[in-house]
Amino acid sequence: MWPAETAAQELQAKVTINHQQIQGTDASVFDNLQATLEQFINERQWTNLHFQRNERIQCNFNITVTKYDQSSNLFTCRAIIQANRPVYNSSYTTTLYNNTDNNFDFEFAQFDQLDFREENVDNQLTALVAYYAYLIIGLDLDSFSPMGGEDVLQRCMNLTNNAQNLNFTGWKAFDDSRNRFAIINDYLDGAMKPFRQLQYDYYRTGLDEMANNVERGRTNITTALENDLKKSHEDRPMSLLPQIWTDYKKDELANIYKGHGTQKEKDAVYELLFAINASQNATWDKIKE
Repeated sequence: MWPAETAAQELQAKVTINHQQIQGTDASVFDNLQATLEQFINERQWTNLHFQRNERIQCNFNITVTKYDQSSNLFTCRAIIQANRPVYNSSYTTTLYNNTDNNFDFEFAQFDQLDFREENVDNQLTALVAYYAYLIIGLDLDSFSPMGGEDVLQRCMNLTNNAQNLNFTGWKAFDDSRNRFAIINDYLDGAMKPFRQLQYDYYRTGLDEMANNVERGRTNITTALENDLKKSHEDRPMSLLPQIWTDYKKDELANIYKGHGTQKEKDAVYELLFAINASQNATWDKIKE
């Protein structure tokens, strides 16, 4: 038996439901959805790992309702899912994941009880939540030990395969290069192993180290970018994971190098990031300052 004070739950999620686009509907259904989701995510134990309360992964589900059909209880939404990770020996929190799911659609009737059984994926809303719960926990574990999230990420992949029969967009294999299937499938692809190694090298040997020794931490980050990020992009040029990662890491990366490091180091990092994600060039330019 585990002592009662051990909080086993892995996630500390905040759910926000933006329903401003929906007129003439009693807002209580949205309030109930928000409370139900938060309770479901935070009170469920997703794995057999034991997290202390202060170790729980902080995450946000910002859900914007674009259409709501009261007769069928169908919600058409997009959601921004974000997870954070503390940096050791500092007050700084870094973004572990941040991406928009444009097909976060589901059915929910007020006062529905959410129930999730991994082996029988028959409800879109619980499947969506479980997918992101496993993905976030897996990414977090990868950031603390190399490939540490393997088992949890495999569960995310299994869930995605079991969700193929759900009559909703976003689960289908090779339907879209950044849908839910594409993200977890790419992440577990053997050719993307350097990208998974990047999670450990960047966070654990890079950012965590910067609290002790800024120079050494930054040098480790440069090595991680040149070895892991560059290789994953070269080995799987069609994968959008490096681009998505640099989208939510852009400001942090610019701050790591702006006014720091050698010109050679800055130039190399700039070239690499520009090659992967030219759309963020205004931010990459700051690296050279």
